[in-house]
Amino acid sequence: MATATSIVRSPAALLSAKVSVSDHKPTPTVQFSRFPSKRSCFTALLSSLHDNNNDDDNNNNNVISHPKPLSSSQLFNSVSNGSRLRVAYQGVRGAYSEAAAEKAYPNCEAVPCDQFDSAFQAVEKWLVDRAVLPIENSLGGSIHRNYDLLLRHSLHIVGEVKLAVQHCLLANHGVQLEDLSRVLSHPQALAQCENTLTMIGLSREAVDDTALAAKHVALHKLKDTGAVASSSAAKIYGLNILAQDIQDDCDNVTRFLILAREPIIPGIQNPFKTSIVFSLEEGPGVLFKALAVFALRQINLTKIESRPLRNQPLRAADDNNGSKYFDYLFYVDFEASMAEERAQNALRHLKEFATFLRVLGSYPVDTTMM
Repeated sequence: MATATSIVRSPAALLSAKVSVSDHKPTPTVQFSRFPSKRSCFTALLSSLHDNNNDDDNNNNNVISHPKPLSSSQLFNSVSNGSRLRVAYQGVRGAYSEAAAEKAYPNCEAVPCDQFDSAFQAVEKWLVDRAVLPIENSLGGSIHRNYDLLLRHSLHIVGEVKLAVQHCLLANHGVQLEDLSRVLSHPQALAQCENTLTMIGLSREAVDDTALAAKHVALHKLKDTGAVASSSAAKIYGLNILAQDIQDDCDNVTRFLILAREPIIPGIQNPFKTSIVFSLEEGPGVLFKALAVFALRQINLTKIESRPLRNQPLRAADDNNGSKYFDYLFYVDFEASMAEERAQNALRHLKEFATFLRVLGSYPVDTTMM
């Protein structure tokens, strides 16, 4: 492990360094107009959603053939067939994350995992080759859990995927819009469709992911409950699309990170982005100084995210009054490759006053959504 005063001269070395000093006729589809995005509180779904659904699967031909998501306790039982790149994602079949994995690697074997943590572990234990996990949404903001897991695990960001998210309101065949009283989905999806769901008058209940909501509605043949999920989930679980494109804003894009065990060698021929995380001592202007190292070198910052330092969330202030303040980690994305001298110099400069610095990855920019 490098020290805070060490100078890293190789881009590849800097990428891996951790620097630390401390058969029914479908109902016609409805199109809804756009509304400004709002937020609401969501009630928790009954714990039965998370129970084993073996009995239900035996009664539902649409679901029985679908693989169960990997859980942390099942990781060692998964064996690759060696024929295709295996890519982990969080959720069940039909999840947007599955679509992102297939966009990143069109011929891959997409492997569902029950939790984000399981996807990280699957890569670390050599059970899959990559993981594709969401990190932020243009309407819902950051996925904080994955920011925390990036620091907890030793994986490297080797790419990004931007996926346009188009939500649909799904229900069992024969169910009409007026029959619904509630809707299930992931909290972010519910938030992204807030105004439409309010207009329809549906109560919301949160589940772990959008495809799981669709699967639950299909398995239990619910007549008063719909799901907000993808059109792909509707096909997989045999549901009808009552309404499509119900998100409050048409520009609904989720950015995913591609994670691997080893970093890639950064280049300069194509646009690259670098992600880092660091912490700072408390003091006036310290964060300004940290960000200035990039401005001085004409490096554009595309993302800044602060998260509490978990091992030491509170620190005593040097004022003899016993006061305390929050200690933070700062996650920053900037538009530069670690193969560029200006990027290396910026991080050398930052290390002069950062108490912790780690390069999470330097990787090609996904320009397909631009």
